[in-house]
Amino acid sequence: MAERHPTLEELVMTMTYEFWRGKRVLVTGHTGFKGSWLTLWLRELGAEVSGLSLAPQTDPSLHLLLGGSMEGPGIIDIRDRDAVTHHVLKTKPQIVFHLAAQALVRAGYRNPAETYDVNVIGTANLLDALRVSEDVRSIVVVTTDKVYHNAETGLAFMESDPLGGHDPYSASKAAAEIVAASYRASFFAARKIGLATARAGNVIGGGDWAEDRLIPDAVRAWQGGETLEVRRPRAVRPWQHVLEPLGGYMGLAERLWQMPDGIESYNFGPDHGEAASVGAVLRMAERHFGGGAMALGDGTDGPHEAGYLVLDSARARADLGYQPRWRLAETVKRTMEWYRAQGQGQAALDLCLGDIRDFSGRAAKDEPLRAAG
Repeated sequence: MAERHPTLEELVMTMTYEFWRGKRVLVTGHTGFKGSWLTLWLRELGAEVSGLSLAPQTDPSLHLLLGGSMEGPGIIDIRDRDAVTHHVLKTKPQIVFHLAAQALVRAGYRNPAETYDVNVIGTANLLDALRVSEDVRSIVVVTTDKVYHNAETGLAFMESDPLGGHDPYSASKAAAEIVAASYRASFFAARKIGLATARAGNVIGGGDWAEDRLIPDAVRAWQGGETLEVRRPRAVRPWQHVLEPLGGYMGLAERLWQMPDGIESYNFGPDHGEAASVGAVLRMAERHFGGGAMALGDGTDGPHEAGYLVLDSARARADLGYQPRWRLAETVKRTMEWYRAQGQGQAALDLCLGDIRDFSGRAAKDEPLRAAG
């Protein structure tokens, strides 16, 4: 009888110190929104986490609110090949999550060459450093739901669909997929080092203050008593709480550790019925935030962006047992309550740990969640 491996759902439910305790984990982009949540969660599971990133780019910054620093050995530009290599060889990571990126569509239009430099060359710099590492066993390269060639067919994207990208950000992430595939085939596969790309996007949750993102823009406007200007209210996206894909990345990393062969790329998105328009999400957000004005545009303002973007996560469900845990209504509710509570003085650390505890199904009496340090 073939050996049965745990599903991703089981891995998320049983994420304890058993696997992660003592593992040396490198998170690139650890000072960003997703990187801050991931670093906190990994540390709560007992991992020894190091980071590699620029200093926080927003004020406020979730990284700083969780006890991080503006300085330190991990404040490195991923475009600095020598510094990246030195950091990898010094920290000797066994598991790597590559999140560092220029991650905004409109910023990509403003600075296309820089976007390609960070997202493509930066990825190559990291993988080249890991190529000579003797310790690494599992690598998850995070890209985006926007890596696909989008002909606006109204169909959900599968991992076998062609890569593309109309705008520089999307194209740069598609190129990063090709770089990762090349390094896997040329260097890592023969050494039984697992490398896979993870495609997710439009994550929301407390602690994101980046510009040109829907919920942070809404929170800034509504906290200041201003009207939120919405460019494309009818655009449909696969919204999900930040912990959804992070749980997927962590389960994928554990599976790569156990089974490095035959795992290449996975979509991590909500069920198809949970995809929603920008306008629908904002109406839910406004209700849970307690009020806020918005002006809905006609979709013609600004550079091109995809109108309909939904992921098919059937492969992750079949191979990994991936199953989204929080529906859209719960996701938006928790997100807006996080911002409202933090704005009223509650500690970001307590709010994040509460969400992690609820998501992973752990009661307060279980293994205690420790401060990030």
